[in-house]
Amino acid sequence: MPIQIHPLGIILALIFAGSMGGLLLWMLWLPVKIPAAAAKAYRSVFAVKRILVPTIGLPYAERAVELACRLGQEQKAEVFLVHVLEVPRTLPLGVPMPEAEAEAVKVLERAESIVSRHGLEPQKIVHRARIAGEEIARIASEQDVDMIVLGARAKVGLRDEMLGRTSDLVLRHAPCEVIIDKLPDSGSS
Repeated sequence: MPIQIHPLGIILALIFAGSMGGLLLWMLWLPVKIPAAAAKAYRSVFAVKRILVPTIGLPYAERAVELACRLGQEQKAEVFLVHVLEVPRTLPLGVPMPEAEAEAVKVLERAESIVSRHGLEPQKIVHRARIAGEEIARIASEQDVDMIVLGARAKVGLRDEMLGRTSDLVLRHAPCEVIIDKLPDSGSS
């Protein structure tokens, strides 16, 4: 009896042989060797699961929220949006501040909309403190965050001061990595 070859059989045999060959190539193919420092940097950024972003509702602070979302998007990081109400030392810490509290809610809602657009889960926190920078670092420690993303304004008041008071205090007291996003001064071009 002569052997009959059906075109469908040839197609199936070719698909099977091609997929098996591809599987063998994939199994035997060695990945491109990258330097150990580059691999370590990749792993450290990928390990970021909890990001804290202080925000006051200004454009540079909202840009920091966007940057935090982009940094945490691949690993579906949890984003903590923090607004600290600074209470002057002349007033009790629990003094009613309805206007500031209402503004804090608006600021956090705008920041939450940025986080939600990235498909991440925001956690909103409003705290009262005498000094915002120290409170941000304390919250970061309390929430066990992996990174703080801080927006810095383009111009700072004092000539020799590189960062504002809050940014400086966060850098000094933060229990984790801090990324500062400072926009270029628009008047210096």
